[in-house]
Amino acid sequence: MNTIAFFNVADYAKPIIENNLAKYGLEADLFEFELANAPKDLDISKYEIVSLAPMYNVSNETIDSLKNCKLIALRTVGYQYIDTKYAASKGIAVTNARYESTNVADFTIMLMLIAMRKAKISICKALVNDFSLGGVMGKELHNMKVGIIGTGKIGSQVVRELSGFGCEIVCYDLYENESVKGYAKYTSLEDIYKTCDIISFHCPLTKDNYHMVSFEEIQMMKKGVIIVNTARGPLLDVEALIDGIESLHIGSLALDTIEGEDGVSHIAIGTEVDGLARKKSIMYLKQFANVLITQHYAFFTEEAVTAMVDCAFDAIDQYKKGTQIVNKVN
Repeated sequence: MNTIAFFNVADYAKPIIENNLAKYGLEADLFEFELANAPKDLDISKYEIVSLAPMYNVSNETIDSLKNCKLIALRTVGYQYIDTKYAASKGIAVTNARYESTNVADFTIMLMLIAMRKAKISICKALVNDFSLGGVMGKELHNMKVGIIGTGKIGSQVVRELSGFGCEIVCYDLYENESVKGYAKYTSLEDIYKTCDIISFHCPLTKDNYHMVSFEEIQMMKKGVIIVNTARGPLLDVEALIDGIESLHIGSLALDTIEGEDGVSHIAIGTEVDGLARKKSIMYLKQFANVLITQHYAFFTEEAVTAMVDCAFDAIDQYKKGTQIVNKVN
């Protein structure tokens, strides 16, 4: 009987998981579905170790059903899906994953350039054989002032990469990062909102920064501001974003993550009426020519997927050996 189970196993991750199982001499049950959606005839209480890449919250009731579990090894960086304190109270260690910051940093700068050069409009025109220049005049990055909110691993990497474009860079973080001070200067959030041509978000979501950008903050911003978010959707109030686009105060939005994306990101909704109706704000916003919404895939590279699976196996190996579990978050 296998005591290890991997849930949310996507096609692209399955070979990497199987290679690691062979490498570590382990056996495990692999399932495509979410842990919470496990069939009733599957006895999940038998598993000592489960590995998840959850898209939805793991309820405390689900944690209760893992009666013999000692380790939940997440294959994601974020762990907001699970009540880690509750898991700890049940004697379950929870670990998260890591990957290099270059993938999201590269993606962020790509979004900035797409927004500045109005590439969405250009591509859509070309698809219908319209190669005219109407509506596609852009701007140049070296003339822009860019505000980076959050200078952890990803935000600081964005700063370093942006420095090669010759633009002015200012940053805000509760804790200043000495490594970026050679490329940018720290300032207040209010100053970033009032003076920057591009504002990019790279901070974790907490109870204190939920909707850190709402109607009032958008009105502080320069008319025509470009807003980029590759961090967490609820940092930005989606209704305020809609208002900013409708009023022409926001010049462009480039969002890899957006409030309310559960049930949209990583899912092919197609023309499903119910799926579309439940996400009216997102479906309405994405129609604008100056709004780009992507699949929450800034992280999605071969290197990052491999790294996240490797982190789960590192945690499993450390647990089995009884050594310190490095990526434990509870």
